[in-house]
Amino acid sequence: MLDVQKLKGKIVEKGKSVETVSADLGINPATFYRKLKNNSFEIREADKLIEILALTGEEASAIFFSDCVA
Repeated sequence: MLDVQKLKGKIVEKGKSVETVSADLGINPATFYRKLKNNSFEIREADKLIEILALTGEEASAIFFSDCVA
């Protein structure tokens, strides 16, 4: 499950806004917020977010796989 707070924190930490990140993804900011709320990012979007925010593997795992997986 997506850790929304960590993702929002990384966006701010990298000096970006939801508007710029959503534009980089090619989606409307309202759609971005909806995807945050519903944990519904597609894999290609998650990959693009990792690239846009220059996340490490550890950071990406903490954000996109926040629940323990057995």
